[in-house]
Amino acid sequence: MDPETALELVKQGVTLLLLDVPQYTLVGIDTQMFTVGPAFKGIKMIPPGPHFVYYSSSSKDGKQFSPIVGFFVDAAPSEVIVRKWNQQEESLVKVPEEEEERFCQAVKSLEFDRYLGPYNLSQYGKWKRLSSYLTKTIIKQIEPIGGEITVVCESEMDKNSPKTSIERALDAQLGTGKLSASTSIDRSKKGGCYYTAIPRVIKRKGMEGKELTSLNLDKTELLESVLMKDYGGSEDLLLGELQFAYIAFLMGQSLEAFFQWKSLVSLLLSCVEAPFRTRSHLFTKFIKVIFYQLKYGLEKDRTESNGAGIAVSSLLDESWFSADSFLHRLCKDFFLLVQDATVVDGDLLAWTRKLKELLREEPGMGVPAE
Repeated sequence: MDPETALELVKQGVTLLLLDVPQYTLVGIDTQMFTVGPAFKGIKMIPPGPHFVYYSSSSKDGKQFSPIVGFFVDAAPSEVIVRKWNQQEESLVKVPEEEEERFCQAVKSLEFDRYLGPYNLSQYGKWKRLSSYLTKTIIKQIEPIGGEITVVCESEMDKNSPKTSIERALDAQLGTGKLSASTSIDRSKKGGCYYTAIPRVIKRKGMEGKELTSLNLDKTELLESVLMKDYGGSEDLLLGELQFAYIAFLMGQSLEAFFQWKSLVSLLLSCVEAPFRTRSHLFTKFIKVIFYQLKYGLEKDRTESNGAGIAVSSLLDESWFSADSFLHRLCKDFFLLVQDATVVDGDLLAWTRKLKELLREEPGMGVPAE
């Protein structure tokens, strides 16, 4: 990249200024992760738009890490986001307004430029595909008070709901990973995200058992109800929440986010009529979204680790499609549904085939042939 182009990207791009972050701390943005060195003061050349920033504090020898803490931002061109390390809380905090303004001017005068690592623009395409429906509105509606997402502060959600052995392993992995002994997150100040409540079943007074069973086997009516009641009829808002949950789960290691992602995926993949009659366009968009989510999650060549010392790719591997997995069952049923349908939207058929091919390439997934 020539100097003029680089300078223009620095000026037009977003800057994440992170002050006083201790060495060995893991800092991530989107699909990229950095290990903090002695001169690190943040990241520059970030494209405007929505991003997920996450970090994990380290022990002094860099061998133990606290749970991930993450937050979403939606940044304008040339915006400077300033955070400063609070040693006592082991967290990144906002600075007073006057101090922030001073730091912003210093960044725009390029005083911090040599201490800022560049955003890897070659990975931006992957992030765009993972966040294509994410907007400032969605972030504001869902993010917790204070904005910080961390598994440490989540309530013990879904403890009574049945889980597969794979999901119980994930629960244990995220809930009791390698945690720094010095972790001092104040649980009382933080809470969970404001996700949409997705009912598991439809209940109707006076309806016969057989009718209720039929209604719950096809979740089309439930999907319509949720779309109108909770999303004002907007398909893109639902897909934005699906992407928010996936990112908070995979990058932020949030159990609460995993359960929301599972609820939304389960709702959509359990619809029989909607994909072919009333919501073909929604399902084309949905299959495209989860295609890129699973494609990214199943990549084998990523070696970066997250703050709990677990390779990110290990959270979403071929075990998710074992016969024990909710995804295996739902995908298998959906593929058969599309295969047996008399009329299918061309784009929906094409993306379903792409998803099926992606899963067939993974060993041991048992995806049925045509």
